[in-house]
Amino acid sequence: MGYETIILNIEHGVGSVTLNRPDRLNSFTVQMHKELADALDRIEADSAVRSVLLTGAGRGFCAGQDLADRAVAPGQEAVDLGHSVETYYSPLIRRLATMDRPVVCAVNGVAAGAGANIAFACDVVIAARSAKFIQSFANIGLIPDSGGTWVLPRLAGQARALGLALTGEPLPAERAEQWGMIWKCVDDAELIGEVQALARRFAEGPTRGLVATKQSLRTSFGRTLDESLALERDLMRELGRSDDYREGVAAFTEKRRPNFTGK
Repeated sequence: MGYETIILNIEHGVGSVTLNRPDRLNSFTVQMHKELADALDRIEADSAVRSVLLTGAGRGFCAGQDLADRAVAPGQEAVDLGHSVETYYSPLIRRLATMDRPVVCAVNGVAAGAGANIAFACDVVIAARSAKFIQSFANIGLIPDSGGTWVLPRLAGQARALGLALTGEPLPAERAEQWGMIWKCVDDAELIGEVQALARRFAEGPTRGLVATKQSLRTSFGRTLDESLALERDLMRELGRSDDYREGVAAFTEKRRPNFTGK
């Protein structure tokens, strides 16, 4: 499949996807959704790809939905926004959150609406100092979608989540880092090097252990302490039998760099 709205690059075990509609701040159309889904299919089908990097082209990460793609004027028949959410946005969020590879997001500029919540769905978010996160839904009479109602209270707490969602005020990247909503804020010039190094590190890491860590932490809110302790026991039993665990211990005792295979 040839892509017109995204760029896919696979190198050094990293599947890099760049949203590529810079003239529209990388806002989503149906075509972009379909191309991104295809790119993620290709990544998941390639066992040599062991981490994912998502970013945007130009001066923004993603401005959410391209309203021109589903514009409706007063008096016209309403569009079914629920269909758009159910068909495109919700599956994308589920996929990023549950993908069996670590997903790194490089927020290189504005991340607004669904664009902000797509970033928050990734495992590790690093943002340029000039970047901003905007819950712009209230400005057009909507609610935060793309997992926004679920993730915002968990990342920021209810008071901050309500403030962000009801006012639509931009959240600077530095404050997002201070609030614990993203992993790191870096100078703009350092962003690409920082995220590429991290994605490469994940691609060379113990994939099964990283994915088990991701999945157990992401699902922890739905478990009791006893259930979490039981899950830890089961995962440690499974991972302790892996080739990567053996290699990790051998490398530690031999004082050398480990050669993980993800097996």
